[in-house]
Amino acid sequence: MAKEIDKDFPSEKDPKFAEKEAQAKETSKAAQSDPDATKKVVDRQDTADLDELLKGDPAKQIADLKQQVADLTQKSSELDDKFLRSQAEIQNMHTRHQRERENLQKYAAQKLATAILPVVDNLQRALAANADNEQAQQIHKGVEMTLEHFQTALTDNDIKPLGEVGEVFDPTKHQAVQTSVADEDHPADTISQVLQKGYQLKDRVIRPAMVVVAK
Repeated sequence: MAKEIDKDFPSEKDPKFAEKEAQAKETSKAAQSDPDATKKVVDRQDTADLDELLKGDPAKQIADLKQQVADLTQKSSELDDKFLRSQAEIQNMHTRHQRERENLQKYAAQKLATAILPVVDNLQRALAANADNEQAQQIHKGVEMTLEHFQTALTDNDIKPLGEVGEVFDPTKHQAVQTSVADEDHPADTISQVLQKGYQLKDRVIRPAMVVVAK
């Protein structure tokens, strides 16, 4: 109780300090002389405080209270909006991270393909050379078997070749580096020659095929 009285009692800088101090002394003096008088003094002080409160303009007090309610309502709305935005941002981050993890798993073989494809290209070029003697044919056979192993590794990792002669040219899968005159065997807008195979990992093109397109 002592702490509560100290809290409500004005500081020395407050204009009402002297008034409150005098009231406190009066109450203390009355309590020493007459216990009933103490109650009268307290009642008189409470009545004075109530009268002071009622002296204010009720309309202004109501307006002030309404303004306080409006301010608090606005702050509450702003906090609710911030909370909802934070929740949405957290959900977006979770969805983005989940999608990134799925893509990492889905396209994990792309690094393997990037490392293997140049080797596959070189083996295919070696097979394109003529083997005009028995020793060259043996080497040719070994290169062919090695190429088959690499191609099997690519297929097992969902990596498929792109670009076949006669296919319709698709700019999302093929890269036209030359054009040729269209004929019966190679209609317009079809691939007439494949210069370098392209490859696709699932639904992602990791390297377009370099082709000649009939026009």
